[in-house]
Amino acid sequence: MPQHADTPPTTSEEALGLVRSRYAEPRLPDGTPVPLAVEEFDIGYLVYPLFPRVSRTDSAGNPLPAPPGGAKIVVSKATGESVTVPNLPTESAIALYREQNQ
Repeated sequence: MPQHADTPPTTSEEALGLVRSRYAEPRLPDGTPVPLAVEEFDIGYLVYPLFPRVSRTDSAGNPLPAPPGGAKIVVSKATGESVTVPNLPTESAIALYREQNQ
């Protein structure tokens, strides 16, 4: 469900502040906070965690795919509304948001 703001963000920092006030902070298994990145685009801000890359292998040493799941958050520049989108590459996540919000 979308989260609403009193005033729309005008900077990446304001968008990040909105996300931090509305969503739980992602953490590593040891409790360390995960830094968040913000990607500004024409109609919003894409906010996502920067989890460290971990090389996972099976017992034979073959690489394993990343675990599924996760989400990115988009904050609308027009309304301040925030919504989650699947954890896709940045451009794909932005394209999906545009499709859903035309």
